[in-house]
Amino acid sequence: MMMGPGQLDRQYWVEMLYRISHPVLDALANGRLRATMPVEVANPQDRRHVTHLEAFGRTLAGLAPWLGASGLVGGEERLRAELADLARRALRNACDPASPDALNFAQDRQPLVDAAFLVHGILRAPDVLWQPLDGATQRLVIEAVKQVRSIFPNYNNWLLFAAMVETFLHRVAGEGDILRIDYALRQHEQWYLGDGVYGDGAHYHADYYNSYVIQPMLLDIVRELRGANPAWDALAGPFLARAQRYAAIQERMIAPDGSFPAIGRSIAYRAGAFQLLAQLALQDSLPESLPPAQVRGALTAVIRRTLDPAGTFDADGWLTLGLSGHQPSLAEPYISTGSLYLCTVGFLPLGLSPAHEFWSGEPRPWTAQRVWSGEDWPRDEALD
Repeated sequence: MMMGPGQLDRQYWVEMLYRISHPVLDALANGRLRATMPVEVANPQDRRHVTHLEAFGRTLAGLAPWLGASGLVGGEERLRAELADLARRALRNACDPASPDALNFAQDRQPLVDAAFLVHGILRAPDVLWQPLDGATQRLVIEAVKQVRSIFPNYNNWLLFAAMVETFLHRVAGEGDILRIDYALRQHEQWYLGDGVYGDGAHYHADYYNSYVIQPMLLDIVRELRGANPAWDALAGPFLARAQRYAAIQERMIAPDGSFPAIGRSIAYRAGAFQLLAQLALQDSLPESLPPAQVRGALTAVIRRTLDPAGTFDADGWLTLGLSGHQPSLAEPYISTGSLYLCTVGFLPLGLSPAHEFWSGEPRPWTAQRVWSGEDWPRDEALD
């Protein structure tokens, strides 16, 4: 039977996400991540002590919803099941001090960031990444994650990394520090600047951190802790309304060819710049102006534009520094090979059933395609 456009898109997404994720999970599950993963940096800064947790945590953050998907069949289910098994074995090796691949959760400051991405992934698919773990492995993960409590977060989006870690500890062990969570949520409420945009700290930054970190974590922290605190529950509505506005802005930034402005820090995260748009699709929370199939087309174009170009992967299948191919000069000093795996968060809608409108709907041009083809199109409006 011939596959429809949405099925073809999904097949491409699955194959690309598997291509990205498999080297990381296979190596770590078999105790070979440190031995085999290259550590490319654009500047003479040693990132070997932090890059492996970056690779694993960020891979799980984006891969988890697909690992948690049910009702899949055929080749897609075989790939999903394979990676789910590798991910669980990798969690054990990452957090077991006796493992040759025991990862760094305490040295330097970067582990706070990637422990947060790691637990965000677990929370996105607990039925696959937490409940099946034996008690000893769960305790190893909890103790490893607790180590990042010694790291003081920067006074910006890093507050949310601390809050995400505590949200995880609250959910799985009843040991979360509610003050760290409350501080991060209330402070970001103070940093809201208007029209769907938060400052990264007190000031606006022209970059994608509203999507890399800020809005996805705000949404999921209050979602995970629903009912725990009336003050946090009261923030859920405003957080969602602002996220929907920012998602609408993101969709309009995707050019007819799938490119987008190469602005701000961490542009080498590639498709990860659109995590928020992908997350709202996953959670059936897109604004009414964005039909799911339209978002599928836009995100597929972004993924192809950022991950298909020659030079994106090295000869052994590891990601290289860049946005569209190998472009090491685009990377900041804090970026290394492991950092690049945040691109996986652009794939979050794979957690939706293939029958969902996101995948089954007929292709629809996205906003930039319509406007720049001369089609009459509704004007954009700010969020009051």
